[in-house]
Amino acid sequence: MENLLNKIIEQAKIIGFTEVGSIDIEKLEFEQWVRDICKNSCRYYNKSWACPPAAGTLEECKARCFEYKHFVLFNFRSDIEDSYDWDGMMAAMQKFKELSEELEAFVKPITEKCLLLTSGRCEKCEKCTCPDAPCRFPEQLHHSLEGYGFNVSKLAEMGNMHYIGGKDTITYFGAILFK
Repeated sequence: MENLLNKIIEQAKIIGFTEVGSIDIEKLEFEQWVRDICKNSCRYYNKSWACPPAAGTLEECKARCFEYKHFVLFNFRSDIEDSYDWDGMMAAMQKFKELSEELEAFVKPITEKCLLLTSGRCEKCEKCTCPDAPCRFPEQLHHSLEGYGFNVSKLAEMGNMHYIGGKDTITYFGAILFK
């Protein structure tokens, strides 16, 4: 099984993620205060199937994660003009999502089961059906790390990765869990 873990970590690097690390599933911490931030300050709370409360309760997210044996954390860092470069941030997010889906496509056929968690909300549809109708593409839906209650700066530390990439950069984090 360690060969599979190493193979997936290596592939994540080949795909183009900036940093990749593995965290012991048993050491994961699910924190309600992170989800409270979603509830109190994210404009997608209860408006995206990828975000709380649609992602499930903290206990449901935790139980889902503990169905897996491996947790591979990855990030993508991109240069931006400055901290107000919204277009640069969105372009980097789009690239991050593409790389994440490429990694998932690599992992799915070689593992028993996998779960991809990304940054931010799902952007498959122009307007999400949440909460009024079922997700149009549930097989393509990826929940956010924060929506699962993960303190991403703490995950970065646990994975020996940089949470802040430096001046005039943006960094997005995701994880793939697999058996």
